[in-house]
Amino acid sequence: MATSFSFSHSSTSLLILQSSSLLPSPSSSRSLHFQTRKNSLFQLRTRAKPISFSSSSSTVEEARKEDVVIVGAGIAGLATAVSLHRLGIRSLVIEQAESLRTGGTSLTLFKNGWRVLDAIGVGTQLRSQFLEIQGMVVKAEDGRELRSFKFNEEAEDQEVRAVERRILLETLANQLPPDAIRFSSKLAKIERIGTSETLLELVDGTQLLAKIVIGCDGIRSPVAKWMGFSEPQYVGHCAFRGLGFYPNGQPFEPKVNYVYGRGLRAGYVPVSPTKVYWFVCFNNPSPGPKITDPSVLKKEAQKLVRSWPSELLEVIDKTPDDTIIRTPLVDRWLWPTVSPSASSGGVVLVGDAWHPMTPNLGQGACCALEDAVILARKLAAALEAGPTAVENALKSYERERWGRVFPLTIRANLVGSLLQWENPVICAVRNNIIIRKLVQLGPLLEHTNFNCEPLRKTEVSQISS
Repeated sequence: MATSFSFSHSSTSLLILQSSSLLPSPSSSRSLHFQTRKNSLFQLRTRAKPISFSSSSSTVEEARKEDVVIVGAGIAGLATAVSLHRLGIRSLVIEQAESLRTGGTSLTLFKNGWRVLDAIGVGTQLRSQFLEIQGMVVKAEDGRELRSFKFNEEAEDQEVRAVERRILLETLANQLPPDAIRFSSKLAKIERIGTSETLLELVDGTQLLAKIVIGCDGIRSPVAKWMGFSEPQYVGHCAFRGLGFYPNGQPFEPKVNYVYGRGLRAGYVPVSPTKVYWFVCFNNPSPGPKITDPSVLKKEAQKLVRSWPSELLEVIDKTPDDTIIRTPLVDRWLWPTVSPSASSGGVVLVGDAWHPMTPNLGQGACCALEDAVILARKLAAALEAGPTAVENALKSYERERWGRVFPLTIRANLVGSLLQWENPVICAVRNNIIIRKLVQLGPLLEHTNFNCEPLRKTEVSQISS
């Protein structure tokens, strides 16, 4: 079910990985090292050359001064802005699009994502609009049911809902003051000014001088590139995704449905009484050309699964053409000592800008939400104390989050690779032995454990004192 889209694959492949010495737990020490990646999977990420810009002192004097500027009004950016707002800290969000990017389909939030949404005060409002998912069913491509699970039997406090990206963004944006988001504000230049400020120049010539810059600008983040990060790496799979529409009511039980084939997998999950999210993930040696004609995308997706269960084909058929997307899956492995730091001076990265991951654990959006609330809490106590305190707070955020997101990124990648097996013998073992007899869902969802108390303005004064 998970990059603005998410689908979680709770298979025994992950259970095997969790017991492997190659994988650290989310609380592992940063000193852990990994074996060299084979082919594209085990290729070491290298630094990209940072971008440098220059600016005159007169430009600095004319720049609009801000304490906190957030680059990007996606899930990470808006969640960070709302988290800071709850703590009484104003931020300016700049977004290059003319309005909220409400395109896309759906994403799945597990209980860690809902804990954050509760902490920032929007969980109840969102719950009322989306169905709670009770369990999951795994099928073979011929429609045979391999295994089914009920979430409340595997983990009592688990909470899973598929959420429309548009509604999530609009809900977050509505929590902010009217002037908190500046649209049509594409970033053109970044420059460090002295030791405590960063100058941002927009395409329209506007200059912003910020004490803190938070890069929430997605997997192709210009802020991350400026900080020396390489482009995310294609992992060998692409995915079609869409949102089926049933105006008279969709017929499905509130369960995640997975279908596993050879080098091909698909799934669908009810989002609301009238909408059903679906995906089809397939192996491809390269990302391939970008296709913008939605009718072509729909036909390609249908062709891939034309002999698969009829209910999947029906969901795709009932999908409006303009909601279908084809996405190459990418990630970035944050190798210790090799990857650049997530913070530099007063500049820091959040969400996909820092740790893009494949959607195989359903944790891309959830981790971005976690980033947002943790960073906000650490900044709240540091802003009044000066640049040194801010820099220390950002480093503390990086240390805490690295130990969580790096293992999850690797696990998501390896689970996806294992689920995309093409060998018929291995696929038969996966379906008939591993999934049917060995997999236990509860241990596979331990990474969704995350405690998060509500954010309150009084928290800042309590921390400061």
